Amino acid sequence: MIWHKRQSNVFGVCFLILSFFHFQKGATADDDALFQLWAPSHPAPSASEAPLLKDVRFSVIKKREMEVDGFNWLHGLALVWHKNMLFSFWGHNKKDENTPTEVAQGRHSLDGGVTWSPVWMLADHTETEGRSHGVFLSHDGKLWAFLGRFGAGYADLRTEAFLLMTEPISQEDVSLAWESTGIAAQGFWPCDRPIRMNDGNWIMAGARIPDGPKHAYPAVAISRGNDFSHWDTVALPVPDRFREIWGETTILVESEEIVAIVRGGWDHDTALVSTSRDFGRRWTELQRSNLPMPCTKAFAGHLSTGQRYVVGTFVRDHGRARHPLTLAVSKPGENLFSQLYRIRDDIFPQGPGESIVGTALSYPYAVEHEGHLYVAYSNDGGRGRNLNSAEMAVIPIASLVGNHK
Repeated sequence: MIWHKRQSNVFGVCFLILSFFHFQKGATADDDALFQLWAPSHPAPSASEAPLLKDVRFSVIKKREMEVDGFNWLHGLALVWHKNMLFSFWGHNKKDENTPTEVAQGRHSLDGGVTWSPVWMLADHTETEGRSHGVFLSHDGKLWAFLGRFGAGYADLRTEAFLLMTEPISQEDVSLAWESTGIAAQGFWPCDRPIRMNDGNWIMAGARIPDGPKHAYPAVAISRGNDFSHWDTVALPVPDRFREIWGETTILVESEEIVAIVRGGWDHDTALVSTSRDFGRRWTELQRSNLPMPCTKAFAGHLSTGQRYVVGTFVRDHGRARHPLTLAVSKPGENLFSQLYRIRDDIFPQGPGESIVGTALSYPYAVEHEGHLYVAYSNDGGRGRNLNSAEMAVIPIASLVGNHK
């Protein structure tokens, strides 16, 4: 669902100069007005200062091979563990992104993503509408998929729910049967997996696109208990100064507060933030944070260690580029991110996966399982326009505890 355009070299150089002076100084009077996501005791590191994670296992979920399967565009991977199998799905298009020829396709793995099944269809497009990427939910022995459905120019955007009716019996089995249970939410595209709140309802974060392909705005969808066929869409308030954004959203759900981390626009160099203290029904007005982030989607959550985490590009010298792919974590039991790791750089000669100067590593999605954090992401191989391959990094959770400044 990314609207992408390249920035000029001059623009990038200017940003690097400005960001150097802003972030090198650490906390300032101006920073006091920012929402604190990053610990203000020390500045977020540059790419060269952020340590590279060790013992990470990488794999390719779906190589871009247009000459073989005809698919030009791929984006928006989702991951879930369900009945000891790892599932992934994404948006796929033989034409341009977010057009009515879009489909949702996926793969499953019985060995933790070392190898993958052949590609299967989750939801085909119709004559006038595309079906695309979204999110998974494994609950009470059932596997749900919630995905974006839309016409040309995002017309009549809504979330459609699918239920896995026939599960694979082997890694080669592609006879999975997915059944639509109907439209689950109006005017909403899910970007973040559903999370259960203390009031008994579930919440998933995403975006509204009410005005066509120019802007998108942050939103959440809230279930009615465990009824996953009806979700209420709630818009987050956006001040006029932030109207030029593409506001895909991820959330951190606490018992007393929900924190939404929102993608800004192409002229933003930090993440935007909104909070709710009534289970997502009302939100504070969107404001800037002190977490460096280019115009790209993030994915946040909590680890079993009690740490907050967020995946994206958060180096202070990002220059509005979508690399390196990084992981920010807090200390256990604390709210502020205080340690940043590089998952991988744009240049990655050891492979697998594409390696080229300036490649975009974007749109992460993560799930924890048996001591590891599984992170799926898109890699455009330097082609731009989200002409991506799909990759995954498997990170030992033990490597994320300690080593904090």
